[in-house]
Amino acid sequence: MILPARRSFYLISANLALAVLVSFLPSWLPLWYLLLGISLGLWLVDSVLALQKHGLEIERQLPASLPVGIKRLVQLRLRHTSKRPLNLVIYDHYPQQVQAQGLPLQLNLPSGQYAEPVYSVLPVERGKFYFPKLQVRVLSPLQLWWHDYTIELASEIRVYPNFAAISQYALLATDNHLSHLGIMKRRRRGEGQDFHQLREYRAGDSLRQIDWKASARMHKAISREYQDERDQEIVFLLDCGHRMQAKDGELSHFDHTLNAILLMSYVALKQGDAVGLATFGGTERWLPVKKGQASLNQMLNTLYDLQPSLQAPDYSQAATELLIRHKKRALVILITNLRDEDTDDLLPALNLLRKRHLLLLVSMRELALDQKLAEPVDHLEEAIEQAATQHYLQLRQQTLERVRATGTLCLDVPPTDLSTQLINRYLEIKRSGSL
Repeated sequence: MILPARRSFYLISANLALAVLVSFLPSWLPLWYLLLGISLGLWLVDSVLALQKHGLEIERQLPASLPVGIKRLVQLRLRHTSKRPLNLVIYDHYPQQVQAQGLPLQLNLPSGQYAEPVYSVLPVERGKFYFPKLQVRVLSPLQLWWHDYTIELASEIRVYPNFAAISQYALLATDNHLSHLGIMKRRRRGEGQDFHQLREYRAGDSLRQIDWKASARMHKAISREYQDERDQEIVFLLDCGHRMQAKDGELSHFDHTLNAILLMSYVALKQGDAVGLATFGGTERWLPVKKGQASLNQMLNTLYDLQPSLQAPDYSQAATELLIRHKKRALVILITNLRDEDTDDLLPALNLLRKRHLLLLVSMRELALDQKLAEPVDHLEEAIEQAATQHYLQLRQQTLERVRATGTLCLDVPPTDLSTQLINRYLEIKRSGSL
């Protein structure tokens, strides 16, 4: 369709002004008729020219995958073959799960030339989304009309959890600065590690590390060097229930959990272990345990569109299905948002899993509760709220103590600290040889 442009309104204003003047000077009526006729002729001719083909070709170039919360650029490539330059306004119809800046795009494209305008997008949700079409407005030759039309140009993007932390970890690991992420690499004491190699004795080595036969042959002290056990298996058991929708800041507990799982998977795979995933609580997915860095891509493709449901988690069913799917002993990391009312269902499920696996229960703690306790109390209502918060946290702590009493390893962490504390506990378990 065509829409009036700015010059059309100028022309209408001129006709209206002359019409008002004619009401006072009737002798100017023929002049007004002449101007009106010329205006109508220009509008008609220009509307026909506006609807002619423009020879405009547009392509959209954007990454096939984007991390949530990270700004990226989308580029449009334009070329036209008509004989006249084009004044364009382009609007890209982006999905509602994406925020865009820099639209609409306005440009002047000479005949036979290319243009590559860009705008930025910021994904705010994970999943598979589509850019369905482009809306284009082309100014007519006399600039009286806009020719407004759409171009069907579908593009698919996948918005993944923020895997920027993985790149940061890899860079810090290369520079041997893991402490910047809060990850502590402690030296292991005692036996039980896999033998790695022989090397010269260093100050601080235990006497039990000295290989006396090799030392006698080399006529100098030789130590055995051990490495953490490899080829172990880690299975994430992820709660997708309604409680994981809780938010502390911009990201939900569920998004924090996915980021932590990706980073933890990267670390475990680099350690030579195998990683798998099972979900429960309304959304059930199963990724078998696999080794190798290629399995990290499989983990990404499994998690990127995963969303928490409105259902309550069924721990017993999740434990039973995991035992059926995975027979070999593994470190099972159950990530949930624990409540005191979960005890009756949770404890039997934990006991069932502990018969075959080493179990680590990770519970997400709401930062809002800690912030509430830190607020000053000036009124009775605030005192009641703080007392209720303290009572709730006490019941929650009692539930965690009951879980620990069964011999289950536990972590109670705020979502912002989940990645570092989870990796530290994993490395601690590796070095303890308990798996």
